[in-house]
Amino acid sequence: MKTEKEKMITGEYYLAGDPVLVKDRRRSKNLLHRLNVTEYRITKKAREIIAELIPNAGNNLYIEPPFFCDYGYNISCGENVYFNVNCVVLDCAPVTIGSNVFFAPNVQLYTATHPLEAELRKTLESALPITIGNDCWIGGNTIILPGITVGNGVVIGAGSVVTKDIPDNTLAVGNPAKVIRKLNE
Repeated sequence: MKTEKEKMITGEYYLAGDPVLVKDRRRSKNLLHRLNVTEYRITKKAREIIAELIPNAGNNLYIEPPFFCDYGYNISCGENVYFNVNCVVLDCAPVTIGSNVFFAPNVQLYTATHPLEAELRKTLESALPITIGNDCWIGGNTIILPGITVGNGVVIGAGSVVTKDIPDNTLAVGNPAKVIRKLNE
């Protein structure tokens, strides 16, 4: 039988109050407190905290505090990834980020979702993965919803809410975000 953690990562309904998940979130919050409050500046110690929080990252992951996530271990990054201030990554499901990706302030990536049925919603939740390709720029105050794939070479305009997949080499803006033109042609 699957654990609640396995169910969470694979997109099935799971119990968020499971003791293992609570312990994992507490660990993450302790690391985030050290990063966001104790260190706050990017120092050698802050880099060590980031490496412990997000162990599946390539070289040059840079996070400008404050930063927030649920677990950290469900975030995978390529090389040269930059998070500006106040970014939120609800990483209940895998969040896969390519190389050379830049997140402006206040970007929010939400894998967590909840049942539409009120009775189920009282006890269960689920999560869907988010994938962001290489060479992307995600504008400030953008929200990317559960299950979304953003292709390579994409620019998302500030304030966008991404509700559908965005194809490679495009500029998408708005709420909901819509592709308004091709890039790099």
